[in-house]
Amino acid sequence: MDIVLRAAAAFLFIFVLTRIIGRRELSSLEPFDLILLVVIGDLVQQGVMQNDFSVTGLMLGVGTIGMLTVAVSFLSFRVRGLRLVLEGEPIVLVQNGEPIPRNLHRERLTLEELAAEARQQQIGAIADVRWAVLETNGTISFIPKK
Repeated sequence: MDIVLRAAAAFLFIFVLTRIIGRRELSSLEPFDLILLVVIGDLVQQGVMQNDFSVTGLMLGVGTIGMLTVAVSFLSFRVRGLRLVLEGEPIVLVQNGEPIPRNLHRERLTLEELAAEARQQQIGAIADVRWAVLETNGTISFIPKK
């Protein structure tokens, strides 16, 4: 039972940590970020399993995290009020060619990063954008002006 409680605590910690880090950072992993994630995974594993190297301990730890992941997904699907907390909401970054500084600051995005994303989607300038929305998965959707 101890493994299940530690796995649940680790799940909750990782969930909160990823919400704090922000969706934009998680959508564009650099090599250092990938290494950091592997290290975090190893540290979480050590904290959950402690010195238990048994197959039963492995199944309990992984099973608990897997079941909690499914439970969060199910709750997000079934309970609309929780969806905002569990998944977040899309954030408008540009409206009618004008960046919204408060939202850019909140998501720790610079105008240069936003312009680079626009160029990757074949949009030459922010002024050519009707809407730019940071989606809940970390990507930015651009709707060009007609």
